[in-house]
Amino acid sequence: MIKSKMVETRFFPSLKGAIAMTATLSKLFTFEEWLAYEDGTDALYELDRGVLVEMGQARGRHGDIMEFLNDQFKAEIAKTNLPWISKMGGQVAVRVPQVGRRDTSRVPDVVVMGTEQWVEMAEREAVIELDEPPPPLVVEVVSTGTEITDHRKKRAEYNILGIGCYILVDWVKVNQNKKPMEQRVTVLTLRDGLYDEAVYRGDEIVNIPTFPNLKLTANQIIQAKL
Repeated sequence: MIKSKMVETRFFPSLKGAIAMTATLSKLFTFEEWLAYEDGTDALYELDRGVLVEMGQARGRHGDIMEFLNDQFKAEIAKTNLPWISKMGGQVAVRVPQVGRRDTSRVPDVVVMGTEQWVEMAEREAVIELDEPPPPLVVEVVSTGTEITDHRKKRAEYNILGIGCYILVDWVKVNQNKKPMEQRVTVLTLRDGLYDEAVYRGDEIVNIPTFPNLKLTANQIIQAKL
């Protein structure tokens, strides 16, 4: 269960990877209040401009994609001896600059970050603060109902933070309105302060600048298998 993992790995009350997100409570929360929030249930929350957003249960494929990419990144890091570590499933949050004095904290599905940075989090919440180096790569696996948040809000937020590479995996075939969706992998690469976008489909090789020697097709990522 997600709750037990939260205890094991210094989690906070948030986990991205949901079928749907539901805003809850009328009170606006600060970042510190979000970190400390407990409602006596197994519900998990993200903080979006002061609003607690409850996360629904992810589908199995969503978790498979997260695990697949996390394993691939770990293997590449080991091959190249880079001073990085890859974490998944809500193990690390990323704090976002305030908008109108309202706090936001995102929890990417996969985060590649500095090893020393992770070690320094051993005795505190696993949150990358605004005065810390941004992660070189984050991944969001897009679920039904999270398209706007992942493709618009988080794109702008991760751009502002200076995250070098943002990968979005659109794997669902129909959206919440039962309309057909295109399965694709989008790679956003930060250049001169803005994201350049590249979209990959089918058997096209996905170019991930963070790991230039990693050769995966869009289908391999979407199917979560080699």
